[in-house]
Amino acid sequence: MSSTAKETPLYQRPAELLQNLIRFDTTNPPGNEAQCIAYINKILQEAGFETKMLGSETERPNLIARLPGRGEAPPLLLQGHVDVVTTVNQHWQHAPFAGQNIDEYIWGRGTLDMKGGVAMMLAALLRAKAEGIDLPGDVIFTALSDEEAGGGCGAKYLVEHHADLFKNVRYALGEVGGFTSYIDGKKFYCIQVLEKQVCWLKATLRGPGGHGSIPMHGGATAKLGRLLQHLDQQRLPVHLTPVVSQMLTMMASTLSSSPTGSRMQQLLDPSQASAVLDQLGTYTHFFDPILHNTVNVTILHGGHKINVIPSEIVLEMDGRLLPGYAPDDMIRELHELVGEDIEFELIRYGKGRVEPNMGFFTTLADILHEADPLGIVVPTLMPAVTDGRFFSELGIQTYGFLPMDLYEGFDFLSALHAADERIPVAALNFGANALHEALRRNKA
Repeated sequence: MSSTAKETPLYQRPAELLQNLIRFDTTNPPGNEAQCIAYINKILQEAGFETKMLGSETERPNLIARLPGRGEAPPLLLQGHVDVVTTVNQHWQHAPFAGQNIDEYIWGRGTLDMKGGVAMMLAALLRAKAEGIDLPGDVIFTALSDEEAGGGCGAKYLVEHHADLFKNVRYALGEVGGFTSYIDGKKFYCIQVLEKQVCWLKATLRGPGGHGSIPMHGGATAKLGRLLQHLDQQRLPVHLTPVVSQMLTMMASTLSSSPTGSRMQQLLDPSQASAVLDQLGTYTHFFDPILHNTVNVTILHGGHKINVIPSEIVLEMDGRLLPGYAPDDMIRELHELVGEDIEFELIRYGKGRVEPNMGFFTTLADILHEADPLGIVVPTLMPAVTDGRFFSELGIQTYGFLPMDLYEGFDFLSALHAADERIPVAALNFGANALHEALRRNKA
């Protein structure tokens, strides 16, 4: 590192922060986030912050730091996790835990999900402290463990055992949102305001068993084939939730002169939506999950011996519910699709926020408009879950707001959890500056 770089304040070097975070292998399981959290703790303490380390396991702590404001606005929470998903059986161009800067991209597991976001938050927080900015309200920063495996040692633990630390917090900034998506050349920044919820199911298929030498028709394996074919070729019913309706309306208006704009308008009609989705090409994967409850078969159990026809097959299914819907809705829709002769049992369900608190949305949108006048800011629904679901139990509205000005062709969602995960250095700087503005503009 050059002497000039050493003299530059750390908050002006979010790329370096990210590189150092990546070099801690926090693959979850097992996580082992302690060293990574300790590195963040050292940075904050050296900058003059008082910190707390809290957790149910020594090797899986969570860090809390607070920057006081003048008390005219509620505390603002910055929450981000430092654990990452596995790289097993992935083929990377560059080592996933080396944190290399190659052609002004930082490469490595966690650059997008979400050590890059944590680096942005740290940069914004350190800058506010170093510059002595008179913030409207306190800022609470928490670096979390265990998000990628359910949050039991992380956000869930803090909410259940240390809720007092988040007293009076109204808004939080976390993953996933604020990055650019391009549609027909138009640039959109989608801020997440709600997320779908987990609805994991077990499906049991039964039929006559028998000797493997005797042909069997209509048994459990035949039912399995029909079930998988139905799920592959058909969708569950369309549901137009208010957030998605607002997003589509804004996009359709912006794209009114293009064929895609017309299709966006058709997506607002549930009777046309499924057919239109198949005409959207690469955009289908973006809109499909936010218009339906969804389910994927992920684990199959069936058969114990090659010459015995199984009489029972059990499937584990990853279901995701739209806001306002319950497990009974998912099970009813599945029965309507695949028939009544399959038993469904709920494994896990997380009830999240049904309606967003949009009180901070306009401020966040203004920040992005000012940073990039060409961008159109829209609210969106996250098709997966984040730690925001735990903080929502305390009445806290999380906005997915980790702004990244990405070039057209950079598919953020496809890069998540994939090989060659990387982020442009310029996007890190953009996000750190936007988050700094959010701290300054916190409102009552």
